[in-house]
Amino acid sequence: MSALAEYFFKRGVKVSGYDRVETPLTQQLAFKGVQISYEDKVQSEYNPDLIIYTPAIRSTSHLMQHFANSGIKMMKRSEVLGLISSSEKTIAIAGTHGKTTTTAMVSHILYYSGIEVTGFVGGIMSNYDSNYIDSGSEYIVAEADEFDRSFLTLTPAISAVLSMDADHLDIYGGSEEVTIGFKDFINKTKKGGTVYLHRSVIKNFTSNEWEVVQEKYKCLTFGDKDSDIFASNILPQKDGSVTFDLNYKTRLYTGLQLSMPGNHNVSNATVAMAIALEIGIPIEKVTVALAAFKGIKRRFEYVVQNKLNTYIDDYAHHPEELRNAIATAKDLFQGKEIYGIFQPHLFSRTRDFADGFARELDQLDYPILMEIYPARELPIENVNSQMILDRMTNPNKQIMSFKEILEFVNKNKPEVLMTLGAGDIDTIVPKIKIILS
Repeated sequence: MSALAEYFFKRGVKVSGYDRVETPLTQQLAFKGVQISYEDKVQSEYNPDLIIYTPAIRSTSHLMQHFANSGIKMMKRSEVLGLISSSEKTIAIAGTHGKTTTTAMVSHILYYSGIEVTGFVGGIMSNYDSNYIDSGSEYIVAEADEFDRSFLTLTPAISAVLSMDADHLDIYGGSEEVTIGFKDFINKTKKGGTVYLHRSVIKNFTSNEWEVVQEKYKCLTFGDKDSDIFASNILPQKDGSVTFDLNYKTRLYTGLQLSMPGNHNVSNATVAMAIALEIGIPIEKVTVALAAFKGIKRRFEYVVQNKLNTYIDDYAHHPEELRNAIATAKDLFQGKEIYGIFQPHLFSRTRDFADGFARELDQLDYPILMEIYPARELPIENVNSQMILDRMTNPNKQIMSFKEILEFVNKNKPEVLMTLGAGDIDTIVPKIKIILS
């Protein structure tokens, strides 16, 4: 939403908006001249030409109810993004996991290489302290969100699907419907365009479906050594970065560097680099740009790193994302005890993936659970963090409040600590940072 506000404001449109709480993003917008209210009430000066809203806003919102009855045109965020992208050369990145990081990488590589690009990213890029890049509109790079089937508004020339795991079952109803949604997204790609697909995604296609996709599009696979694009010689470095070689079609590019640890991030990088190479950016520029990429805030972000403590914050809110984050930490900090604080996000997701959450959290040495962050949902009977805890076998498992967590961290000073989750757990990060600094 804030990226769209930036987009219109930069083009001379008067923009105002509402958010529930003040954040660094809203502060940045306000500093530039965007009018922002933190009260869900109608103000007399509100008479816009267009209302853009996100599904995160509940139907009970006073503003939503007012504008729904006002006769003013209303469009979902995804519809507006689709409108912007429809007349441009659009690169859309989808996937249950990895889409924010990969969208940021593509946006950054194009921007850093001097290409005119407008990037809409679902996270804060550390290089720019923003979720938005705008150096022109030769290319639009958009994070294609599967929630609410938002990605079906896009008509990309280049698309990528990084993963196709079940999620948002409150919207889709089941894993088969999720798969259908992603297939529909792939088929939104303009005929003759390029589609990048992880090898695990292809397994969801029948042989006939796969033949049709290959006839309509230029298809490139990634993810393993039998793919068109893959990484080899992956070597973690002491500073937390990774070096690797890129196998791109029949070519091998050696000695590449990425600041983000984890094989899953290396895989994301191979897709971003391949897209950049396809649109004609020389490998020399791509290599330099990737090495300069500083990552995404709340994506395995090092908050504290000193002689006594390492503190990492990560947005992981799905069992597969927990697995990647915890496995990366265990690989980097072998022999050290890893403490993890996890805040489940959504009652429905907790209900649907309780077994998976329990399995992955058991991999921590000291797993700590917070109560569920409801976001847009109302409580579901008998669904709480205790249902995850009951499925765990780790003897050190606990449920704590914000206050108890701060007291625990202050007392124990964990050598390696992770906060994990997509709710308001990020509000505790500055306080933990002070304790461990």
